[in-house]
Amino acid sequence: MFTATLIAAGRLSPQTLTDAVARLTDAGCVPGTPEWLDEGDAADIAITADPAAARTALEGAAHGVDVVVQPAAGREKRLLVADMDSTMITVECIDELADYAGLKPQIAEITEAAMRGELDFAAALDARVALLKGLDASAIERCREERVRLMPGARTLVRTMRSRGATTVLVSGGFTAFAEPVAAEIGFDRAIANILEVDDGRLAGTVTKPIVDSSTKERTLRETRLKLGISDDLTLAVGDGANDLAMINIAGLGVAYRAKPVVAAAAAARIDHNDLTALLWAQGICRSAWVTS
Repeated sequence: MFTATLIAAGRLSPQTLTDAVARLTDAGCVPGTPEWLDEGDAADIAITADPAAARTALEGAAHGVDVVVQPAAGREKRLLVADMDSTMITVECIDELADYAGLKPQIAEITEAAMRGELDFAAALDARVALLKGLDASAIERCREERVRLMPGARTLVRTMRSRGATTVLVSGGFTAFAEPVAAEIGFDRAIANILEVDDGRLAGTVTKPIVDSSTKERTLRETRLKLGISDDLTLAVGDGANDLAMINIAGLGVAYRAKPVVAAAAAARIDHNDLTALLWAQGICRSAWVTS
């Protein structure tokens, strides 16, 4: 058995669900009767056949609706591994930090190419950090206070999962100076990120090796899963860039969140329209059970 979850906070209509059932029937997926998780926000449709066809039939069928199709068993996850930049927060920290050095367009171009998978991540990070050499280290705190904002739904997602016994880990190709405060504010169990080196009060233009990259994210998911003694299907990974693909591909539910095209195309699930609370509905968790503070 599989579950197709349709999510459109405040915008999901009964007619959309009727149309979805028709599309699933035409695709040979043998759908059941839709059931609201939260009326007008999210609903489940049980299907008994061909989840890939169900996803194809439903994605893009209704404006502003996100669709998650997955096995019904093991739907609520016990481990979340999440990216930070443009996933748990709204910005790319290195691009914003570069603005204090007058280098944002130059560095942002490299960041974008790396996130699209066009550049080696570690080499691209080294190149960007080298350009920041000599920047006053006080710019880090200024950037964090002035530019870094949580992605809508981030705190609710993480705190709700933790309240239900899940372990949550933030793994970032960015920097500990941002990731550790962000993880604490959101409520993650722990954070893993790169150490931006400082020399005599100024950025040294280097990061401590080894670099936290795609392989680190994948390894973190595997090692934490083993430590917890849970199966692959009880894991959730979410990110937006090419360096998130390895963990997204091995998770029980791998989610591309407002992601680059290469990630959106490869992930088993996409969230393009809703905020991060969509991942609670995807797990079958109704709003009444959310932790919002």
